[in-house]
Amino acid sequence: MAIKNVTSAVLVVAALLAGCGGGEMTMTEYVEAMDAIFDRGLERYEEVVAGPQGMVLIVGQGDHLGFGDSGMELTDFTPQDLSMALGQVAEIQDEAVEAAAALDPPDQIEELHALYFRELPITELAARAATATDWDDLSDSAEMAAYRDALEADNEVCAEFQARLDATAARGAFEDVPWMPAELTEIVDYALGCSSLPQNPQDAYRPVYSDEQ
Repeated sequence: MAIKNVTSAVLVVAALLAGCGGGEMTMTEYVEAMDAIFDRGLERYEEVVAGPQGMVLIVGQGDHLGFGDSGMELTDFTPQDLSMALGQVAEIQDEAVEAAAALDPPDQIEELHALYFRELPITELAARAATATDWDDLSDSAEMAAYRDALEADNEVCAEFQARLDATAARGAFEDVPWMPAELTEIVDYALGCSSLPQNPQDAYRPVYSDEQ
């Protein structure tokens, strides 16, 4: 994926890599770099949510990342609102994954690091939302089906990450850094949104009308 703009997160990563002398990063450097990437991503996401169309991201998938829905419903927005919001989220996703791809993680977590490189098909969904006649049209689209399936797949990735993390810890890879498993769990929660995935991915952005409630 390509980042459209050079951002502070990328600059931080470049500085950290330069400090490593071009070699493998230490655990501390790795965590600091990942924190910088995802702190930047969360900051930008909060800005999107605070914008005119941003709340559609929350009401369409359920509360997550500490945001409330203020009593709003999906039908208070249009698919075009979702298109605009997802377009901005796609840029955040591209930026974060590109920056993470530039890292040279410590050997013992190289496989774990590879699990970060997943993308939700939000660019395609944003494009389809821009042309949708209404929420039912978008909900029944192939692009929405792919998005919902990807959310379900992310649940599986989160489970796989935890299994690999547990196995790595059991092998003693974190013997000298006992804090690392907790730090990595926090990082992957930023990266994959494990704690914020919708409980029912197949209901994401599915309109519910008053006579159905």
